[in-house]
Amino acid sequence: SLHDALPIFFPVLHGRNGEDGRLQGIMEMARIPYVGCGVLSSAVCMDKGMTHTVLDYNGIQTAKWASVHQRDLNKLNEKCVAIAETLGFPLFVKPANAGSSVGVSKVTAPEKLDAAIRLAAENDTKVVVEEGIVGQEVECAVLGNRGKSVASPVGEIGAGAEFYDYDDKYKNGVAQLFIPARLPEDVAEEVRKTAVRAYNLLGCDGLSRVDFFVTE
Repeated sequence: SLHDALPIFFPVLHGRNGEDGRLQGIMEMARIPYVGCGVLSSAVCMDKGMTHTVLDYNGIQTAKWASVHQRDLNKLNEKCVAIAETLGFPLFVKPANAGSSVGVSKVTAPEKLDAAIRLAAENDTKVVVEEGIVGQEVECAVLGNRGKSVASPVGEIGAGAEFYDYDDKYKNGVAQLFIPARLPEDVAEEVRKTAVRAYNLLGCDGLSRVDFFVTE
């Protein structure tokens, strides 16, 4: 009967503790069934450095990147010089394990990199720095389990701010959304295929969102 049915939890919390594998681990220890990715894939996908590492290793192109740990802050000037020489500008500086664009900065000049890294480090012990990419920001959902997963139609985000930041996502509502994305069909299909491949490589189950830049 419905009264005797086992409850299934939807862990729809954003960010730390909600989508990083911790809540998923608690539910698994308590033997509570839940929707979405498991402990390992949640943790790997939450950590931007780990996501880069897995995708880079498997030949899925990502932005050029570097990481900075809190222990590096006492020699940050050297790190900044090396990052600037390797990645160029503009750069995006992000906490490795914070969601919703919290603590993210766009950096256009070397003298601003130090402060951006320190800001991101307030939100996590590891910071990821990525090259800026000019292109259409698109995304698609992937649903299903590994080996039996399918991608949704591709959507496109027209950010209203300098980049798709926290306020643009949740507060001011300026960003434009285009569904389907304004892409040729063959490009949209390539996005969908790559999304499914990334989803499977990262060990995802249930559902996830995969983001892309489509460049010229």
